[in-house]
Amino acid sequence: MMERRLAASELALEPEQVEEEEESAAEDFVEYYDEPGTIPGTLDLEEDALPPTIVLIDYNETKASRVVLDSPAACAPYLDSESVSWVDVMGLGNESTWRRMEKVFDLHPLVLEDVVNVPQRPKVEDHEDQLVIIARMVIPKEKGIGFHSEQVSFVLGKHYLLTVQEEPEQDCFQPVRDRIRHDKGIIRKRGADYLAYSLIDSIIDGYFPVLEAYGEQIDQLEDEVVTQPTRRTLEKIYQIRRELLALRRAIWPQRDALNSLIRDGSDLISPDVRIYLRDCYDHAVQVMDIVETYRELSSGLMDVYLSSISNKMNEIMKLLTVISSIFIPLTFIAGVYGMNFNTEKSPWNMPELNWYWGYPLCWATMIATAAGLVVFFWRRGWFENYSTLKDD
Repeated sequence: MMERRLAASELALEPEQVEEEEESAAEDFVEYYDEPGTIPGTLDLEEDALPPTIVLIDYNETKASRVVLDSPAACAPYLDSESVSWVDVMGLGNESTWRRMEKVFDLHPLVLEDVVNVPQRPKVEDHEDQLVIIARMVIPKEKGIGFHSEQVSFVLGKHYLLTVQEEPEQDCFQPVRDRIRHDKGIIRKRGADYLAYSLIDSIIDGYFPVLEAYGEQIDQLEDEVVTQPTRRTLEKIYQIRRELLALRRAIWPQRDALNSLIRDGSDLISPDVRIYLRDCYDHAVQVMDIVETYRELSSGLMDVYLSSISNKMNEIMKLLTVISSIFIPLTFIAGVYGMNFNTEKSPWNMPELNWYWGYPLCWATMIATAAGLVVFFWRRGWFENYSTLKDD
């Protein structure tokens, strides 16, 4: 038996908080594909990468313990024990570590390739005495709108569960760890299949806080698009559409994978746990419906934005038309009396130029004409749309 580094009462496993990444995590991820001619089972890892952190949580009905393992070989004694062993690998690490993991857990080379070469499409594969599940986890950002996305791989055995997290800094598994530590619910009375369900359920439920943030932002954009649309508004709408597309690409195959678990079944998943998975599937369908609804709303916002810009342009053109209509007769009057006619040659050559009150009369005529046009346009309702919008 290996030396324990932490006591059973220290099963907190709080993930360390890290600074927010400047690069958006919601960028459309491109699924991994092998280069033509690549040997099956090839691992695409950095040679100088540090080994991943391997955390073992071993529990039964009476006790639970947490151990940080030094090497993959230290997992071997727990794989055939009667207790449930959760081996959580945080980070992808280097190839040498995974070659040893391959031997300890008797992993198929293609399974190892799916686990290490990320990102893969969420799926379920049954390999005799192991069930492989690839899932996509999202974590909302601590500041601002957006999310971090990473792949989580599950290898389910009879008495153990191997999980591999792409990023070691954060996850949504802390509630499950707390339930194991404090013996809440029935998790310590169940097997490894129930543990796998609990973690998958945490991943699916992790989509709801992300979608809630997007719902609030869409509500704000609806008001902004109607009242004061700007170039920045268009950028926000485009960004939301891209991020919702990334969420859709993550949850759609995940929903199909859950349906495959329920429909096809596996000897490693008991009928009771399959019932819980149906509830998890319902949550995935609900997430999918919300994502589709928000995508339709964001597309509608784009149409409303274009309509608002068009209406704004029409209002500007309308204002310019009114101004031009007022100044056209004034320009005509000023143009007529700006002509250089000589009244000495003919009494018909603009006799008004010699009137004593000619200049004030010209101004009075222009002011009266402008005022008359303003009253005419007002009665026609041309000025009604210029008032600012008021909240209900």
